[in-house]
Amino acid sequence: MQLTPRQIVEALDSYIVGQQEAKRAVAIALRNRYRRSRLEEAQREEITPKNILMVGPTGVGKTEIARRLAKLVDAPFVKVEATKFTEVGYVGRDVDSMVRDLVETSLRLVKDRMGKDVENAAEQNAQERILDALLEQERGAVKKPPQNPIEALLTPSREPQLPPEEHERRKTRREELRLRLLAGDLEGQIIEIEVEDQQPGDTIPGTDMSMSDMLGSFMPKKKKLRKVSVMEARRVLKAEEAQKLIDMDAATSEAVYRAEQDGIIFLDEIDKIAGRAQSGQPDVSREGVQRDILPLVEGSTVNTKYGPVRTDHILFIAAGAFHVAKVSDLIPELQGRFPVQVNLQPLTVDDLRQILTQPKNALIKQYAMLLGVDGVALEFREEALDEIAELCVRVNEAKENIGARRLHTLLEYVLQDLAFSAGESGPETVAIDRDYVRAKLSHMAEEFDLSRQII
Repeated sequence: MQLTPRQIVEALDSYIVGQQEAKRAVAIALRNRYRRSRLEEAQREEITPKNILMVGPTGVGKTEIARRLAKLVDAPFVKVEATKFTEVGYVGRDVDSMVRDLVETSLRLVKDRMGKDVENAAEQNAQERILDALLEQERGAVKKPPQNPIEALLTPSREPQLPPEEHERRKTRREELRLRLLAGDLEGQIIEIEVEDQQPGDTIPGTDMSMSDMLGSFMPKKKKLRKVSVMEARRVLKAEEAQKLIDMDAATSEAVYRAEQDGIIFLDEIDKIAGRAQSGQPDVSREGVQRDILPLVEGSTVNTKYGPVRTDHILFIAAGAFHVAKVSDLIPELQGRFPVQVNLQPLTVDDLRQILTQPKNALIKQYAMLLGVDGVALEFREEALDEIAELCVRVNEAKENIGARRLHTLLEYVLQDLAFSAGESGPETVAIDRDYVRAKLSHMAEEFDLSRQII
């Protein structure tokens, strides 16, 4: 289903309060992707996304807007910190790694979707392997330790031929166990299964590949024995069997295509790499990183272990507070590659009050669900919400302005005692009013009043 910009904004409104300018900008960028996909191929190649630069204080919704946008259309999305990168040739992460991370995310999305298509077959195969383990356990057969890959390659195992009577007896017993397994009678029984050893290897410097990735197509998978319950074995073996049933060539091909055409890279803290070096020494984590990011945003090809990936049509959304640096401190070439600049506004008391209750994942709703598990019904009065929102603004002004993240701190203090004792006295209803909030947050109010008196 393709959403119009108005529908996209309405969907974002379900999770993010205010910031209509930023929502409109990302909604238009997303819709333009759909419009581009309807054009002829020659025309599609000429149209590149209009990258977005979000400017605003921390905690006002910059990251959440980009993350919710990606979830809305199930697009590959990665969030990276610009400060984590260093210029190519120096110790640290190079900027190409963000594109490799995007392809990994895209592959995970594709495999999840393909896994649902083969879910029934994978579950059936996992069930057969569990039955094999249960039968071996009944016979008292001792599992041999898994062979190393070289030994497994040179000496393939052969199953001994069973007499017809023994074969029929085992078949009958297998069906009996199958019925008990389907009835859920064996979920807690411990069995020993053989699974692939998924230990990651060290990557080769400058690439996203390890030696095991390079030799994977030539060497058999390393195995290990695990003792787990039948319930856990079903989960592990089902995932392993689904992996075998997925066509990895098709999956990687689709993952690369989706990363190129639908990928979104959110480049946070870009203001921290703004500005030029004051001395004659090279600045490997500021202007040098800007120069390295520029080819990616302009459009280049990055080599990954899944093949070359073009960045021409990846949507880049950069964000920063720009308290100290200014947008004009970025190198001009990089500024030109983010033609859409939107300013996010600081949150008001009304905004913070809405954040507490209105979004689908509102904080008050989250705490109500958590405490509801222990039989505590929370009731927040309107006056209590007003008090929390007002105190949030005052503390942000007196200390560091961290936006809506301050609400997490305040609510933790308000509900800390209740969360500690919940469930001890049975089901109860607790009403939170202004006096309750003031009593729990009195220490913060005192700190605030003291800070105003200090000159």
